[in-house]
Amino acid sequence: MTDEASPASPTGPEQFLQIWADNFARVIGQITGSAMPCGVRAAAPPDLTAPEETDFWGAVTCTGALRGEMTLRLAGATVLRLAQIFMSEPATPEAQPSADHREALVELLRQVSGLVADAAKARWGEVQILVEQAATMPTWSSAATFWLTIGEEGPASMAVEFALSAALVAELRDDKPEAVKVESAPVASDPSPTVTPDSSVALPPGAGALDMLMDVQLAMTLRFGAKRLLLREVLDLSPGSVVELDRKIQEPVELLLDGRLVARGEVVVIDGSYGLRVTDVSPLGAG
Repeated sequence: MTDEASPASPTGPEQFLQIWADNFARVIGQITGSAMPCGVRAAAPPDLTAPEETDFWGAVTCTGALRGEMTLRLAGATVLRLAQIFMSEPATPEAQPSADHREALVELLRQVSGLVADAAKARWGEVQILVEQAATMPTWSSAATFWLTIGEEGPASMAVEFALSAALVAELRDDKPEAVKVESAPVASDPSPTVTPDSSVALPPGAGALDMLMDVQLAMTLRFGAKRLLLREVLDLSPGSVVELDRKIQEPVELLLDGRLVARGEVVVIDGSYGLRVTDVSPLGAG
C-alpha cells in the first residue's frame, strides 16, 4: 500500500519504491508468518531522527534496463529490529546493533532486491540490483528522497530512507523516451530516397528525414583499454583477480558507437556515475 503522504498518481520513482515496500512486506511476512504493512512516503516520518553515527548506510547500484544509484539509511534501532527479525532473535530494543546484525541486514536487503528486480521487469525490463554496505553517506547530491515505512505508525514503526541519484530518477521517469528501432528503406533510383524508420510513417526526403532521426537513441560504449587472455587465464579468473589493460592512467579513454571510435576524453564523475569529458572528436567511422 502507498502511504497517504504520497500523491494519488505515483511517479515512476514512487512506483519503483512501492515495489521495494511490497517485497519488504513479502520477505518479512515469510519470516514472521504474519503480515507487516509497508508503505512509501514522500515526506519524512515525524519521529525520524537526524543522521547519527550508529546509522546504517547502504549503497544500491542498478544496471541493465535501469542505470543509477540509491543510498539507504536506517537508524540503529531499525537495523537492530530488522536483523533480529531476519535472524529469528527475540526483540531486545536495549541492545546495540553488532557487526553480525549489519551483515544480516545486508542479506535481508539482497533478498528483497532480488524480488524487486524480478517485479520490475514488467515495467522497466531486465534490471540487476547490487546492494552493499557503505562506509558513509554518499558524496553525490540526491535528486529525490523517499521513506519506506515498516510496521504500523507509532513509536515501534521502522523507516528506511531512500535517496535516488539524478541518473536513476531520469531512468524511472514516466516520460522517458522509448528507444526507436530504425530500419533502412530499400534503395531506389531516386537520388533522394525516402527513409522509413517505421512502416506506418514516411519521412520527408532530404534534410527533413535527418531531422526526424535526431531523437533516435544510440548505445555508446566507453573503452578504458583492452587485453588478450589465454582461455586458461580466463578460466582462472576469480574475485580479487587483477587484469592489466593496455592503456596507462594518463591516456585518454575512447567513446565508441557500434565499435567505431567517436571521441576521446578523460573520465569524470557526475552525481556518483562515470562520465566522459571530451577532448578530441573523431570523424564518425574512424578507428
